[in-house]
Amino acid sequence: MLIGDEYFMKQALKQASRAYDDDEVPIGAVVVMGNQVIGKGYNQSERLTDGTAHAEILALTAAFQYLGSTILNECTLYVTIEPCVMCAGALYWARIGSLVYGAPEPKSGFSLFEPNILHPSTQVKSGVLADEAKFLMQDYFQTKRQR
Repeated sequence: MLIGDEYFMKQALKQASRAYDDDEVPIGAVVVMGNQVIGKGYNQSERLTDGTAHAEILALTAAFQYLGSTILNECTLYVTIEPCVMCAGALYWARIGSLVYGAPEPKSGFSLFEPNILHPSTQVKSGVLADEAKFLMQDYFQTKRQR
């Protein structure tokens, strides 16, 4: 039995909540193969003092290590917010099979750029639990502005 996209996006949202709790931009990601999460991550740029420590990169790294491979063509990445260009480039090199994201990122999302920078074989689906992902981001930045 296959588990649906909403189930795994909820797992990504749990990761985003961890980022929020750590005062990081609340984006979370999980890499799934079959029905199993094989990698997960949340933004940790501040904690690790590393501007590349995005949720997607950390989740991909965990999946690479789990599989002992740099190719994830049988995997799906679930991420709460549309990946940036850097993360989309990493997804290209990983040859991720599918990308499922929640809310779009209108300022720096990969879809703003042409031509498409994902691998040609990568399937993309957007809008899964988008309202929940968007709310978490808006709440985070609103709280930051109030401080």
